[in-house]
Amino acid sequence: MSRDRDATGRPRNARPRDPLGRPMPRTATGRQPVDEPALPPTGALAHAQELLDAGEAFAAHETLEAVWKATAGAERALWRGLAQLCVGLTHAQRGNLAGAKALLERAAETLDDAPALCGVDPAALAAWARRASGAPADASPPRLVDAAR
Repeated sequence: MSRDRDATGRPRNARPRDPLGRPMPRTATGRQPVDEPALPPTGALAHAQELLDAGEAFAAHETLEAVWKATAGAERALWRGLAQLCVGLTHAQRGNLAGAKALLERAAETLDDAPALCGVDPAALAAWARRASGAPADASPPRLVDAAR
């Protein structure tokens, strides 16, 4: 079976996705995978928070991953850590608690080295991720931006 490719020849999975981001059969109706352009940082954070609050951690990950991949320099660690945090929550939603624990721990390590930007407190989110990794099934989404802002 040949792989789906985009206009530049890069492999892409064109199968629809369920709300938790899992590929569905090609004939199914679901969310179509889209590589969306990165939103501006504050917009991406607001949109990701809305998605997390709605229980859509996979979609929040996609939003934050787009910013991570479009960012250079030291701030890249912040966006990568936020995306990893959302993947950890996605694994918890899928019932993969070992994967959730691993990704939440990885997010904490990444956020330890991330700068504070756009009202995000990486140290607080790293602490949240470490706590959540102990009981990922019980983790409620964190606030990505300091509520005091």
